[in-house]
This record gives sequence, structure tokens and C-alpha cells, in this order.
Amino acid sequence: MHPDRPVNLPLPRLAAAMPVTAVASILHRITGIVLFAGTLFLCYLLDLALTGEAGFAQAAAIIDAPPGALAAWAILTSLAYHVVAGVKHLLLDFHIGDSLQAGRIGSWLTLVLAAVAAVGLAIWLW
Repeated sequence: MHPDRPVNLPLPRLAAAMPVTAVASILHRITGIVLFAGTLFLCYLLDLALTGEAGFAQAAAIIDAPPGALAAWAILTSLAYHVVAGVKHLLLDFHIGDSLQAGRIGSWLTLVLAAVAAVGLAIWLW
């Protein structure tokens, strides 16, 4: 094999090699995209619910169904992660935790708080 040939690494191996700060940053961007798409879903449900009693019942049925509850959980979990990571970024703007070690600790804290929020939201929704 030629040494200048491109190497394709599997994603799990590549993700394991990333620093925790990079993983937290990528997840912040992904949750922003999920929130954007989730807003469309929530606007649809709001529009449906505001059409009348039948529409409200239909919107409630969508949320009560397993795919709808999963979508609501994904949106709320994304919101929780995005808020926690956003607060971390606001603190960085005030030069709080902007060293390398503090950045790692803040990223781990963000991931742990988001995981706790995800579990709490799952318990609340189901």
C-alpha cells in the first residue's frame, strides 16, 4: 500500500480519538440542527392544536404515540444540551473556564448534565 494513499477511519474509532471538547462542540452544533427541525414539528403540532377540539385531540394523540413521544424527548433533550452548552459558552465569553483544563472539565460537566437531563426527561415523558 502506498503511504500517500488516503486512509478511511471508521467513525467510532475517529470519535474515540477526539478530545472531549471537540465532542461537546460537535454535539452543540448537532443539537442546534435538531432544535431547528424540531421547531417545525412543534409549529405543526401547535397549528393542529389551535384548529379546534378535534385538532387538539389529534395533536395530543401524536404526542402520546411512541414516535411522537420519542420526537418530543429528542427535542427536549436537544434543548437541555443546547442550553447547558450555551451557558458554558457564555461563561467562556467572560473568560471563566477558558484554560485547557477548565475547558475539559466544562465539557465533561456539560455532557454529564445533559445525560442527567435526558434521563429525567425520559422519566417525565414516559
